[in-house]
Amino acid sequence: MALAFIPNLNALSTMLLMVLAVTTSLVLASHEVKETQLSFYFQDIFAGPNATDIPFAGISGKAWTFTQFATLYAIDDPVTEGSHPNSASVGRVQGTSMTSALDGLNAHVLFSIVFTNKKYNGTGKFRFVRGYITFETISVDIPNSYAVIRCNVTKPLRLEIYAAGLICVQLSAKPANKVLIRIKTE
Repeated sequence: MALAFIPNLNALSTMLLMVLAVTTSLVLASHEVKETQLSFYFQDIFAGPNATDIPFAGISGKAWTFTQFATLYAIDDPVTEGSHPNSASVGRVQGTSMTSALDGLNAHVLFSIVFTNKKYNGTGKFRFVRGYITFETISVDIPNSYAVIRCNVTKPLRLEIYAAGLICVQLSAKPANKVLIRIKTE
């Protein structure tokens, strides 16, 4: 008797699973996925008394530069709405980077974007965010040790409300490569 009952249970389970899959597909199809796009600018000062990107470790006896393998940096750059350094401040990008390739062309970067303006600070709009970020160097002024980097954030909007988290990035200095990362948060 138990053996005859098991196939019926399997058939019922299979049918319930199929109904659940169809229902889930219909619910997901009825909600149009929208995207949110944000662009802001990192104001990077990499030398001098007001430096915001400072080397703190590297290979003994070698210059600690962006292209020297194993050089570690602490980052605390202002984040602004526009590319000009006097644009409205929206927060800070804080973290570390490490030149991770022997040829000096790749770096691993770990940072958090800390929003300090009222539009995003503490709203919870980026909680459990999924999406991607692209970086674009807008300008590099070597004599003044200054660079501006545009950060473009694209994320799909769903029914949930999201908030910012820790971001892990791999950057490449190779000209043919586009810098594209996936956001992974907790």
